[in-house]
Amino acid sequence: MSAISVRLPDSVHTMAREIAGEDHISLNQFIASAVAEKISALTTETYLAARAARGSVNKFHAALAKVPAVEPDECDRL
Repeated sequence: MSAISVRLPDSVHTMAREIAGEDHISLNQFIASAVAEKISALTTETYLAARAARGSVNKFHAALAKVPAVEPDECDRL
């Protein structure tokens, strides 16, 4: 595990400490979780962009053509 020193504005530090306290976790755990969430969001965006770039409109239309043209069930109607 690594240790880092982070400078936070007083207001951000206070809010983070309060929220961590409400969740009954340490400020360290709260910050580690926040960083992990941000990493997850950014890597997911990159992953989805790469998947989209590999996509094929023709394959999408071919798959869509296989869907039967039936009315949705009553519970699925908007």
